[in-house]
Amino acid sequence: MTVSALKMTPALWGLLVFLSVLWGGSFFFNGVAVKELPTLTIVLGRVSLAALALTAWIMIRGQRLENRIQVWCLFLLMGLLNNVIPFTLIVWGQSHIASGLAAIINATTPLFTVLAAHVFTRDEKVTADKLVGIAFGFVGVIILVGPSTMPGATTDLWAQLACLGAAVSYACAGIFGRRFAELGVSSTMTANGQLIASALLLLPVVFVLDRPWLLPLPSLWALNAMLGLALFSTALAYVIFFHILNKAGATNLLLVTFLIPISATVLGVSFLDEELSVRAIAGMLLIGLGLVAIDGRLFSLASSTSAKQ
Repeated sequence: MTVSALKMTPALWGLLVFLSVLWGGSFFFNGVAVKELPTLTIVLGRVSLAALALTAWIMIRGQRLENRIQVWCLFLLMGLLNNVIPFTLIVWGQSHIASGLAAIINATTPLFTVLAAHVFTRDEKVTADKLVGIAFGFVGVIILVGPSTMPGATTDLWAQLACLGAAVSYACAGIFGRRFAELGVSSTMTANGQLIASALLLLPVVFVLDRPWLLPLPSLWALNAMLGLALFSTALAYVIFFHILNKAGATNLLLVTFLIPISATVLGVSFLDEELSVRAIAGMLLIGLGLVAIDGRLFSLASSTSAKQ
């Protein structure tokens, strides 16, 4: 894939915005479910229901599931990086911090993606614009965490670090996921395979630690949140995710995480009675400046305009 092929078209930008709404909703759904269900049970329910939905869709379309052992081994690793690790860290983190803050911390994903892409790819190398973006972004993270980084770590600090760890895992997954297109695996099949693999990895752990059959029956509100999390924020979202990844590369794709805090914060404030601090807003703005720099289009436009004057 050439560098020129890794550009965002208007159609891809539209899909990116839609994906941000789907994933922004996941923070809202998590905020509802985490009040009644343990972390790993939520994650297992999310990936299992999503895998069932996508499998049914594949069967309805008359397609067959992937049958190459090599690809299924890659699905297991992709499921670990893209689902099991980040979903668990984010859901646990949201049991201690607001969904809006969790989404803002998640917006650091492109910053880590830039670094990983430079090391592991040939067509997404670090540029001056990206270096400026990384600087702005990490300052934004420091402001987000703020005084809680001082000695005497609190639970809130660990929750924020958990969400930051999820961002690193997502970045690695974005780079790793590019190989499925090279192997001729479609977006839908890739999304389904990594979800099935995630469910298989989580199932024994949840049975030993959470023992969900002993838990009280969750409310209709929590069940609906789980369905929304699985069908919209996972099954549909991952089909779009892998489509954009194949067309535009990991760095462009994971700019979506800057858009996610907007929808997540609106939902959290509207339905979960959450508040967003001035410090969090300042951190988000700096991360936003970082992502604008990483994208490069605004700076290129400004340079071309100055040259014409």
